[in-house]
Amino acid sequence: MYSLDTSFLMDWQARYYPLDLFPGLSTQVEVLITEKRCHAVDLVREELESVGTPDLKAWAANHGRLFLSLSPDIQTEAASIEARYPDLMDPKGIHESADAYVIALAKLNGGIVVTQETSVHTKPNTRKSHFIPDVCQDLGVPCINLLGLMRREGWKL
Repeated sequence: MYSLDTSFLMDWQARYYPLDLFPGLSTQVEVLITEKRCHAVDLVREELESVGTPDLKAWAANHGRLFLSLSPDIQTEAASIEARYPDLMDPKGIHESADAYVIALAKLNGGIVVTQETSVHTKPNTRKSHFIPDVCQDLGVPCINLLGLMRREGWKL
């Protein structure tokens, strides 16, 4: 099971692989959704509503089955992650960050986080000491990016 981060959806559709130019990628993601092999927590949908393009917002609205409500187990695990890695959250963020919940979903389901975030070690002037890949590595939760997902699934576009 893949736990999708907001950055994955943004980079996929809004930045690098727009639906009008890469319909095959959309088809592949649709298969993952239909087979219930990927999910995103509701907080990802909220982030998309805040920062997503109109096309991405429309896509998310048409794919409601992708998004999961925050079960008590996910909330408890996410709270534990946030307590252990407080700088994972953006203190200037308007909305609650989905990051810990994305990780919690994958951790509780033996899943893989899919994010476009990179490790703190790749960022020269950041005040944060942890990003999603750093926390995943520390917790033993597999973490890949969009290209990693394509390779893992064997997609040829």
